[in-house]
Amino acid sequence: MESTDPIAPLALAETASWHATSAVPRVALDASVGEVVRQLRSRRYESVRDVVVCDEGRLIGVVRIEDLLAAPDPAPIQSIVDFAPPVVAPDTDQEVAARRAVQHGETSLVTVDETGRFVGVVPPARLLGVLLDEHEEDLARLGGYLHSSEEARRAGREPVRRRFVHRLPWLLVGLVGALATALLLHGFEHRLEETVLVAVFVPGIVYLADAVGTQTETVVIRGLSVGVPIREVLGRESLTGVLVGLVLAAAFFPAALLIWGEADVVGAVALAILAACSIATVVALVLPATLHRFGVDPAFGSGPLATVVQDLLSLAIYLGIVVLMV
Repeated sequence: MESTDPIAPLALAETASWHATSAVPRVALDASVGEVVRQLRSRRYESVRDVVVCDEGRLIGVVRIEDLLAAPDPAPIQSIVDFAPPVVAPDTDQEVAARRAVQHGETSLVTVDETGRFVGVVPPARLLGVLLDEHEEDLARLGGYLHSSEEARRAGREPVRRRFVHRLPWLLVGLVGALATALLLHGFEHRLEETVLVAVFVPGIVYLADAVGTQTETVVIRGLSVGVPIREVLGRESLTGVLVGLVLAAAFFPAALLIWGEADVVGAVALAILAACSIATVVALVLPATLHRFGVDPAFGSGPLATVVQDLLSLAIYLGIVVLMV
């Protein structure tokens, strides 16, 4: 059951038992529907979403309130019992518990111990609270906050000095990346002077890398909000990035060839678009998670750093392709 002790053990926090309540209707398997309905009317419960059927404390099954109210009074309760409801252990993480309830289409969830004895029910309002808390936490984590949505709120209200201190180091990293980009372009100065058309497409390639990376971050946010970890998204999202790059490159090549007529430059740009989309997707997936894993708050770092990495890699590959093809 949920603890009322303000100094409750930390181990109980964010578990199914922390949110569960035993103040729910419990009946025997040999009861009738009419007896159960009268029991419900005789006292107040914290939740009546499910009626728990027990035998000497051991869970037998549950009866959903809509099934109970639709059944005739003389009917035995066992005729409407769900004998295999989804259950979780008391120490199950709250996010795992909430996800299990959603996967089974349940609005509440029963907790039982290792011997099968009934512990409590996580009622709908608390499940919803868990889902909202986890949703905010996932958004905050992907946005870069290490611990909780409360940290996200606190960072959103922090004074100018702290905002400046948090952001400046990462933007300095971005400045270093900008200088590295300038040096990279400077190294190809003569080639760019010889073939000015090569330089024309640099902004477009850089933009596509950033745009695809932003789309990937949005997809990851949506996935995390419903409990999908990055490792489950990585393969499919990476393949999506490659397919997006193929389509964009295929659409670009004939149009650009018709306009400029230089097949070698246009082909190099098309291959660079494919590379930019593929790389940006992986960087947008991996970088925030890597910063978080090493205990570095990526709140202000993932955006600038991802942009620098995406731009440098995309530009380096583009110029390398130009050297080989143009």
